[in-house]
Amino acid sequence: MAGLSEAKTEVEEIVEFLKNPQRYTNLGGKIPKGALLVGPPGTGKTLLAKAVAGEANVPFFSLSGSDFVEMFVGVGASRVRDLFRQAKEKAPCIVFIDEIDAVGRARGRNPNMGSNDERENTLNQLLTEMDGFGTNSGVIILAATNRADILDKALLRAGRFDRQIYVDLPDLNDRVAIFNVHLRKIKTDESVDVELLARQTPGFSGADIANVCNEAALIAARHNQQAVTKQDFIDAVDRIIGGLEKRSKITTDEEKRSIAVHEAGHATVSWHLRYANPLIKVTIVPRGKALGAAWYLPEERQITPTQALLDEMCSLLGGRAAEELFLGRISTGAANDLERVTKQAYAMVVYYGMSEKLPNLSYYDSTGQDYGFSKPYSDDRAQLIDNEVSRIINEQYERAKEILRKHAEGHGQLADVLITREVIFTEDVEKIFGKRQWASRTEEILCTKALPESEAKASNTESPAGNDTDDSESDSNTPTPPPVPQTPPPVPDKK
Repeated sequence: MAGLSEAKTEVEEIVEFLKNPQRYTNLGGKIPKGALLVGPPGTGKTLLAKAVAGEANVPFFSLSGSDFVEMFVGVGASRVRDLFRQAKEKAPCIVFIDEIDAVGRARGRNPNMGSNDERENTLNQLLTEMDGFGTNSGVIILAATNRADILDKALLRAGRFDRQIYVDLPDLNDRVAIFNVHLRKIKTDESVDVELLARQTPGFSGADIANVCNEAALIAARHNQQAVTKQDFIDAVDRIIGGLEKRSKITTDEEKRSIAVHEAGHATVSWHLRYANPLIKVTIVPRGKALGAAWYLPEERQITPTQALLDEMCSLLGGRAAEELFLGRISTGAANDLERVTKQAYAMVVYYGMSEKLPNLSYYDSTGQDYGFSKPYSDDRAQLIDNEVSRIINEQYERAKEILRKHAEGHGQLADVLITREVIFTEDVEKIFGKRQWASRTEEILCTKALPESEAKASNTESPAGNDTDDSESDSNTPTPPPVPQTPPPVPDKK
């Protein structure tokens, strides 16, 4: 398995305990009774369990949480008892329950109008078998879910699930490793750059990356190619994120002009904002449900300052602002932009405490209990929240219009090029507005990584003290720092 280094370390320890228990019991340690794999869909939780099954060399029971859920009274609890009876006979062994939220949902959340709830009976039996009055030595429970927030608290306590292993979306280095695994069976040519592919797929899970590789191979086969090229992978990412290209869709000149002005507005505003995501490509070719799209490379930030959120909102409003300024009318093309802006402004006020009038307050409930029909604030506070959300959005809309007024000539050129060519890239925007003032976060990280590596290589090639060497020879052997890669292809901002 590629990536998931931290998760693999914890799971490997469980496997090692089964193979060599003496190493741990000599120090008084006990084998963990259970481990819960938690993470977004497609990150490799079930795959990790399959790897454990192959490595552990002990009996491995695998089943789904829904296998316990039955309409008939007592059947689910009976299946739990049978499972653990078989597991104890085969101990030491591992029991893997996939999608445990099907049976482990918190009790009392959805009362069944006074009738018998079979799921609760099944859960009670599972709790008893995992850590009840009787002993359960040698049976390790592995479970996977992407909804840990709705699981019963009694199920999550130590003694039942001693460890919660979070299987997160892969970062840049993990994506490189995952791409290398999936590219083994694919015939590629020299143009394919794995690091470039990893950079252009932020937020992709392992399943998404597998889908990209497969889609690229299908595209190459469709064109009767002998090998999969870099362009095939770029087209595959576009296809997966944006949908299928629809060049056959008929649009009038007026509609085409409106779409070009809208997309050029996004490009112009984002180019002149420090924290806006780096622009990759702008197109007015319909794709999926979108009539046009501005493609960005999202920055994988660990922490987001207020100005970054405001810049993103301003960039999203650039399309609507351009329509109003340069066409004198607005359209429904900004529906997706407005939805995202409204949600982000609401989150700033209600969740992040970034409002001037409501600072340092958060009404977010991380327990997943929700507030139901009641609100954690008064009607007056709700009115104040609405006013703050409107103020933030209006300020960024005016800011976007101000940027467009300042760069109206460049925006017009960009819209004309879009109408003519239908697709423009970063180089085209640079010709009109000049190079962007700020380097992207990814470029800064690559620069800081490149400097120590180049310094280390340079120090390794220096001659030892006291030895006479030819200066010209030592200079020629000293490597130059690797160049910073150009900003890669796209992840879109769909309309």
